Amino acid sequence: MSIAVAVTAALLAAVAFAVAAVIQQAAASDVPASESLRPGLFLSLVRRPAWVAGAALDVASFGIQGVALAFGPLVLVMPLASTDLLFALPLLAWRRGQRLNRAEVVGAACTAGGMAAFLVALPSTAGAGLPGLADWVPALIGVAAVVAGLLAVGIRMSGNVRTALYAAAAGALLALLDAVTKSVADLFRHDGLGALGHWEPYALIVIGCTGLILVQSSYQAGSLAVSLPIIDTVEPVGSVVMGAVVFEEPLATSWALVGQVAAGMLAVAGIVILSRSPLVRE
Repeated sequence: MSIAVAVTAALLAAVAFAVAAVIQQAAASDVPASESLRPGLFLSLVRRPAWVAGAALDVASFGIQGVALAFGPLVLVMPLASTDLLFALPLLAWRRGQRLNRAEVVGAACTAGGMAAFLVALPSTAGAGLPGLADWVPALIGVAAVVAGLLAVGIRMSGNVRTALYAAAAGALLALLDAVTKSVADLFRHDGLGALGHWEPYALIVIGCTGLILVQSSYQAGSLAVSLPIIDTVEPVGSVVMGAVVFEEPLATSWALVGQVAAGMLAVAGIVILSRSPLVRE
């Protein structure tokens, strides 16, 4: 029952995030580049009703994803939650009175097939439970170093290179956010309001706000066809690593691991194909 709840909630979160991303990128792309990576970016965006609607969907997606993480491991939930384009494109095509073209159908098939194969290879055993602060320190330092390095280079670049680097930084921080969200969800599920006595809920707010700035900066810097596939690749891969390292969630081994890597690459290829759809570029 827990796995069924986790899978259903993860897929619903993917739908909400995909639609929100398309709406928000359209609004953020009109903001001057000088406001990128600055809190003032929000002052411009909150005046745009479309962006506010996308933000509401983002909040809904995050809440649904939290439910999924409360009932399932990171290595299961986050690959599913990152299939947003797989669900958004048919809805956008219907809204515009269009049909999916052959490339879009192939991309959807690659994403769905690769994700299914990836999940089938997952071990059925659970992780070690709630991690302690000592388990978090290497992950926190590692992500901070990666994000700082990507932003230091990206701020000196322009065009697609800047977009890609900002998106990679956003994806890495979102992976950390996913891991902290799982910890918070587990704490509230087991301790109720006693979870507020731990550091994780407050770290969640700080990491979430920072991650939102990075995501919107990547949307503002360039095309969604560049930023979204990178975020959709870096975030689930980083989440799987977080699950294995911080929560000791088991991964496949031996030949099953080889098959799982191949399945993951197939799913990523599908995401890249879908991201190049005219529906996304528009």
